[in-house]
Amino acid sequence: MVFKLKFEDMKLSKDIVNSLNAINIYEPTDVQIESIPRIAAGKDVIVRAKTGTGKTLAVLIPIIQKIKESKGHGNIRLLILAPTRELALQISGVAMKLVNRDRVITVYGGSSISVQMRALRSGADIVIGTPGRTIDLIERKALIIDAVEYFVIDEADIMMDMGFIEDVEYILDLTPTTKQTVILSATIPREIIDLSQKRLKKPEFISVGKSEEVTVKKIKHVYGTAAGTKKFHLLLAYIEKYNPEKAIIFLQTKRESDILHNFLVKQGFDAILMHGGLTQAKRMKSLSRFRKNARFLIATNVAARGLDIAGISDIINFDIPDNPNVYVHRVGRTARMGKDGRAFSIVSREQIGIIKDIEYEANIKMEKIFLETRDYEQIAVDFHLRRTTVGRFGGTQHSTGRDTGRDTGRGRERSDK
Repeated sequence: MVFKLKFEDMKLSKDIVNSLNAINIYEPTDVQIESIPRIAAGKDVIVRAKTGTGKTLAVLIPIIQKIKESKGHGNIRLLILAPTRELALQISGVAMKLVNRDRVITVYGGSSISVQMRALRSGADIVIGTPGRTIDLIERKALIIDAVEYFVIDEADIMMDMGFIEDVEYILDLTPTTKQTVILSATIPREIIDLSQKRLKKPEFISVGKSEEVTVKKIKHVYGTAAGTKKFHLLLAYIEKYNPEKAIIFLQTKRESDILHNFLVKQGFDAILMHGGLTQAKRMKSLSRFRKNARFLIATNVAARGLDIAGISDIINFDIPDNPNVYVHRVGRTARMGKDGRAFSIVSREQIGIIKDIEYEANIKMEKIFLETRDYEQIAVDFHLRRTTVGRFGGTQHSTGRDTGRDTGRGRERSDK
């Protein structure tokens, strides 16, 4: 008989174990088995494991136990940085299941900074925030981090991809050198290695399971060629033939996401929109609806990054990314928990080179598929004729709307304040 480790066997407090059991979590995942003892021992750690493996709890369990066991000093004890507000709220939701929710504060752009400042004045043990809003609050002297004991960088590879490295280092410089630091990431790019060498104390490296680059080999990768309004024809033909149960459709800009969302809704599809141009309340409502029962999530790359959403059958790149790493992050949201997954990308003839780059960098083969689109041509034409401004899809150029999604600080424009 195979022995299954339980949380009770990991020298955890009864309080922590009871909190986990209350949310029907009884057995640690592989990443938790590897990480919890080392983090509990005070080691600086880099944890490499894909999204959805339990990395968040692997960090929160030992740190929250240490916070509960030792007397506080009235200052913030744990600071967690996350690249997006959705991910920050996701982490907060987990933390509040283990500790008094009044001791956890989430700070991010797109929500009232005054409310967040009042919450900080009331005191907290744990702050979870996006880099830009965290810096705003530090510079307003509302967030004091000079006594932080534990510092966590979540989804570090995404953080680097989004250009947050300077913000992260700026915040790190304001924390004590004695703190314990943990980096969580699905992949380990060169920037994370450099950061760990400069900022961590003899870090231990934990790698659990296959990396996302390896995991993408389990996904069926296909692509079709189209440009302009013909991308709409091809998308409808793909939906008709492959009938995706639940799909994320990625685009480059907020404007184009709006156009595609409007188009699919008019065709009767249950499509949800999510990008940095929406209010925080609307983004959270979209995410909730998609998790429950909506079929399609139309999103910019930034808006959907770092989220662990179960049951994704298809990833559709309406706009294919020119960076193979971004492609890997996107498609890694399907084929979870042993299920099948499929990734479909629409490219113009001029973008075939991107396909070759992705195949080489991710070590995969992408199959070209041919779909009959004649039945959908008039639908797209009629839709665009009703629009006064058709944007790039109709051939008219525009220069605004790219969703950088950055919650940035120190002089750069903030898109989610």
